[in-house]
Amino acid sequence: MTEGIDVTDRIDVRERFDVTVRDEWIEMPDGVRLHARIWAPVTDRTVPALLEYLPYRLDDWTAPRDSERHPWYAARGYASVRVDIRGTGSSDGFFDDEYSPQELDDGEAVIAWLAAQPWCSGAVGMFGISWGGFNALQLAARRPPALRAIVTVCSTDDRYDNDVHYIGGAVLGIDMAAWGATMFAFNARPPRPEVVGEEWVERWRERLEQHRPMTPTWLAHQERDDYWRHGSVSEDYDAIDAAVLAIGGWADPYRDTVFRLVEHLSAPARGIVGPWSHQYPDRGLAPGPAIGFLQETLRWWDRWLRGVDTGVEADPALRAWINDSEPPAPYYRQRTGRWVAAEAWPSNATEGRVVPLTVLTGGERPRAVRSPAHTGIDAGRFFPFGNRADLPPDQRAEDGRSECFDLPLDAKLDVLGNVEVELSLASDRPRAIVAVRLCDVAPDGSSTLVTRGVLNLAKRHGRDRDDLMAPGAPERVLVRLVAAGHSFPAGHRLRVAVSTSYWPWVWPYPDSATVTIDPAESFLTLPVWTRQDDDGVRFEPPEQAPRLPVRSLPASSHRPERRVLHDVAEGEWTLEVDPGYGGSREYPDGLVFEEDSRELYRIADGDPLSASAESRWTITLRKALWRARLETVSRVTATRDAFRVENTVRAWARTGGPEEAEALVAEHTFDEAVPRTSA
Repeated sequence: MTEGIDVTDRIDVRERFDVTVRDEWIEMPDGVRLHARIWAPVTDRTVPALLEYLPYRLDDWTAPRDSERHPWYAARGYASVRVDIRGTGSSDGFFDDEYSPQELDDGEAVIAWLAAQPWCSGAVGMFGISWGGFNALQLAARRPPALRAIVTVCSTDDRYDNDVHYIGGAVLGIDMAAWGATMFAFNARPPRPEVVGEEWVERWRERLEQHRPMTPTWLAHQERDDYWRHGSVSEDYDAIDAAVLAIGGWADPYRDTVFRLVEHLSAPARGIVGPWSHQYPDRGLAPGPAIGFLQETLRWWDRWLRGVDTGVEADPALRAWINDSEPPAPYYRQRTGRWVAAEAWPSNATEGRVVPLTVLTGGERPRAVRSPAHTGIDAGRFFPFGNRADLPPDQRAEDGRSECFDLPLDAKLDVLGNVEVELSLASDRPRAIVAVRLCDVAPDGSSTLVTRGVLNLAKRHGRDRDDLMAPGAPERVLVRLVAAGHSFPAGHRLRVAVSTSYWPWVWPYPDSATVTIDPAESFLTLPVWTRQDDDGVRFEPPEQAPRLPVRSLPASSHRPERRVLHDVAEGEWTLEVDPGYGGSREYPDGLVFEEDSRELYRIADGDPLSASAESRWTITLRKALWRARLETVSRVTATRDAFRVENTVRAWARTGGPEEAEALVAEHTFDEAVPRTSA
């Protein structure tokens, strides 16, 4: 892994540098220019380059986060580079789809450009959270010669079954709709006038002419086909030869990827899983505790980009936090718990304990499950960001809408890894879903969600297939729950809760199914962590560069972050969400960035076809002599035969002072029907 790296005695990882920052245009082979910002150390020596490659606007939206880490790396002898993907931010060209061949082709060109710069040593690393973690993995699988190491945070190796589109082969209603709507709004934002010049309105108009919603494309691929295999590094782990540090959090939906990468990569790989949400783990956002993420990654870069022995190869394959049992809450500022270490994964410290459901209370007889349509309304946010209402509240109401099997515990039980539930069941409909939750039930009856899993029964033999159930015929199916690290105290009950609805996480089939479970042929497998000693895992306190002084502005409305409404007369349930991606703010250069968004999920009792998901966004960017404003509305509904996806975008611009009126730049409406195949 250190081939081609110039290792000399002159390298001192303790050295600190002054930092310069400059913007660059990186030209692609077809002439399109990508907007880049480079934080560089002041030195005559060549240095390695670090790349973060995103569609989220380095000029404003990610600027506060960028300021925390890119200058920090530069001060330690790395050229740290932020690049906006083609057609986003102020980069030229047009955006086509997430992780498209064009995005990855451009990414390879950026890596080659960095390696060829006279200030670069020729060694390049990539890092990123979510999107940037995804494309770091995908580019590593393409093996560009200069890419020696990556740090991937809250990312996935499987774009079909571990992303925002499908879960267990079922349509992930809450984010198939909401994330598609968010990106429809985000990708409609204009380039910055200060970067692209006076023609910014015309460039914005051209961008909006090419702008398309992505949700219909995602819904058109309801099985795990070549569309999803593209970019899923799980298709060939051996394609990656760069060193991979993978990081995830128990409050993040992508945490399984960390375990799979550590298990399957042949390249050097290490994993860290903490209590965190969908955030970098040094930012101090809930739930904590935070760690010295930047220092940890610096050890990784110094080893694989500079050839310095920093001890990372002696680190355990997996360092994981095990949460203590705490009362259910939608927000934990800090979690209590402990760090443990596994020298390999799977670990010989984990014992697979098989428990027949007949041993659990409630497992004495066959159980028929037909859950109310709104079961899942207390599931919490798919992507927790550390907001006050993100996490699942007390699950007692959800448990009451499910069939529950309880295991009383007379001794403490630590779980680390994937819980599996094998169910012998029969469905009265050819299509059905089952959702399985694992809860920690305290003596007072409060129920804390530990983890969950979903299975579309039509995908029980493979996510690339559509196999109908024979009504009334029993089959055994395996539901694999998302990995968890949790300590169940003695005197508590471990609860397995099974439902046939999980709205709005899972889009319902047109007909409600009754599923009958035979506990005598059903089993729970627990990954029990058997070591109780202190494994000596330690992290330094968080460090960051001084954050960009951005002033938060009061919200234009004071809606709750998350509210459930029940129209008793109509039997309709509504979940209203303010996603809280960052709110409105004012930047040091005088830019005012305002965003307001709302998501609505509705379903009526006994009517799966009443399900609807709607998102509305208003975004304004303004300075003294210009203003850009856009509004989007996105809505997904379904009939028996098709999903209907409606999207509207309207945009206005002002190119003078406040006395000048806004002019309409573009208005487009998309109304598309996507046939239902297996979802």
